[in-house]
Amino acid sequence: MRTIHPEQLLTQLNWRYATKQFDPQRKISLEEWAALEESLVLTPSSFGLQPWKFLVVTDPTVRERLVAASWGQRQVADASHLVVFAIKRDLNEPDIDAYLNRITEVRGVTLESLAGYRDMMVGSLIKSRDANARKGWASNQAYIALGNFLTSAALLGIDACPLEGIEPAKYDEVLDLEKQGLTTVVAAAAGYRAAGDKYAAAKKVRFPKSEVLVEV
Repeated sequence: MRTIHPEQLLTQLNWRYATKQFDPQRKISLEEWAALEESLVLTPSSFGLQPWKFLVVTDPTVRERLVAASWGQRQVADASHLVVFAIKRDLNEPDIDAYLNRITEVRGVTLESLAGYRDMMVGSLIKSRDANARKGWASNQAYIALGNFLTSAALLGIDACPLEGIEPAKYDEVLDLEKQGLTTVVAAAAGYRAAGDKYAAAKKVRFPKSEVLVEV
């Protein structure tokens, strides 16, 4: 079922850019923000495991503190909304079991019927990887969520900026994430571009499709 024309999709993807200056006076509506939050919830992940938490930072004082942990990037404080993409510090078997329990709730199946799936996940993620490798795997999942968030925002006509130029350890400290068993991977600011952001009119620089798409 097509709900958006291909031309509309490409128009919005060409319109979006990593917004450098946000208008601090313009705020995302409650309805649109609720949709963006749901887009995060609906993000796909490997095994469906969802090894993340999305922290929506609303306190202006906290956001100002995070500017210092973001190489001075004002988007962190000036955007309408700020999302921090965090993952579990030590993904382990209890996390897999929590996901399996959720499957039983949603789909009405038994845990016994999921035993083989559990064994496969435990073998692939826990037994065959150390903590650092599991952290790397979970970080990759967070980037899937980031991409989904950026595209969803663009489709709604909302500006966004991925923020990888941050100091995760300082974010963890400011947000007190270690006590929650979490650690920061990346962040994203969302809102509306300032009229004076010169990058809004800059031509998008991408390699030609012939160089990046290969049929095999």
